[in-house]
Amino acid sequence: MSLSLIDTTLRDGNQSLWGATGLDTAQMLQIAPTMDRVGYEAIDFSTSTHMAVAVRFTKEDPWERLSLMREAMPETPLSFLTTGMRFISWEVASHELMEFAFRLLVNRGIRRFAVMDPMNNIAAMTTMADLTRKAGGESIVAALTFTLSPLHDDAHFAKAAEALAKSGKFDRLYLKDPGGLVSAERAATLFPALRKAVGQMPLEFHSHSTIALAQFSYLEAAGQGVDCLHTASAAAANGTSQPAVASTLRNLRDMGVSVDVDNEAISEIDTYFNALAQAEGLSHGQPQEFDRSYFRHQMPGGMMGTLKRQLSETKRLHLLPQVLEEVERVRADLGYPIMVTPFSQVVGTQALLNVIGGERYSTIPDEVVRYALGRFGQPAMPMDSALEDRIKSSKRAKELTEEPHMASLDELRAKIGKDLSDEEFLLRAVMPAEQVDAMKAAGPARRGYDPKTRPTVDLIRELTSRRDLGEVKLSKPGLTLELKGGR
Repeated sequence: MSLSLIDTTLRDGNQSLWGATGLDTAQMLQIAPTMDRVGYEAIDFSTSTHMAVAVRFTKEDPWERLSLMREAMPETPLSFLTTGMRFISWEVASHELMEFAFRLLVNRGIRRFAVMDPMNNIAAMTTMADLTRKAGGESIVAALTFTLSPLHDDAHFAKAAEALAKSGKFDRLYLKDPGGLVSAERAATLFPALRKAVGQMPLEFHSHSTIALAQFSYLEAAGQGVDCLHTASAAAANGTSQPAVASTLRNLRDMGVSVDVDNEAISEIDTYFNALAQAEGLSHGQPQEFDRSYFRHQMPGGMMGTLKRQLSETKRLHLLPQVLEEVERVRADLGYPIMVTPFSQVVGTQALLNVIGGERYSTIPDEVVRYALGRFGQPAMPMDSALEDRIKSSKRAKELTEEPHMASLDELRAKIGKDLSDEEFLLRAVMPAEQVDAMKAAGPARRGYDPKTRPTVDLIRELTSRRDLGEVKLSKPGLTLELKGGR
């Protein structure tokens, strides 16, 4: 028995532990050739949200990043995760814009597209598969998202997997478990059902270590026909991220499973990211304790962190248990949406408002209204009828119903500018102009990074920012550096 691995360090590990802001282009580029040596099935590399983060937080061009990484990793496919019919903006995008975006991604080096719909809508997923294939995607992967509800039993997921496989639109299928809720016991029944449903189609498993189940469910899945597991390097693993690659490998091999990867390269990558996390002050993922309450509220790690931060900022952290109980109620009211972006944010925000507002649904955010209006599709189970009627009959619902849909590409070109490159035009079509302006003004991204130099760089930055120093001199054997302020 053998299987392959996909690395999530640069995308989901970075997002789960470091809010997607932990890594810049140079930090990725420095280790890219070593990652290319490992023999990974693919690198979980980006989403449109990560592209926005590059612009907004590091003022780096995500298209430049992609080209550089493709050049540095010619052997390993870079993977892009779609998250419904949207690109960066939460506005529902046109098919025209999505195909345009996917074509640019392919031109810059994306070879694999993981197609996810936040409601597991089969028709929406096959439509997205058509768009990515038409744009030139080499490998199109159906990402079937796991959740717990009265509806979502093994038969439900097997039926969805069978429909996706029989559509002929996909090359592979992976079970995406954003809450880390698949236990070893559930894996023992779910994966045989999925394997039967998809036949010989390669089957992957992507989970999170949030409540300490993924390490065990991975091993069970490996014995139940899964072909590929998603793991991260040590610093970006565990916690709310994926299981660590090194420990997963040891356990798989102890079971007699063959995994053909370069062990030395994996060790080098772990060493690099450990040093990077320490130098940059990033949290190192730690094994978690089991928390049974997650089976009820199913709040993903990233949104849990957001809730805690919002409550702490208003000195209401003591309300967290009440908010999580309310999350469970709101999710049931809304028809049990899967707790994945954007629905974990929709449910979490409404629950927070219900608790701090004192009266349930006294304030209803626009995204909840759009949800009730069907802008994100139809939930798997009916909404609470009284709440649905209340929302749909509101004045705000009528206003949002009349919202204009996204303009055509020709109209956007005329508005934004016809002389821009396709890549810059797309960013300006879906992001605030001032953020793209700041990215352009910052110039090309750094090409190299060494975590050992971080203390020196911080010292120089601190010294040069002080107005009471006219001259700074740093000396060590073989090197003298003098910095003088202008007059």
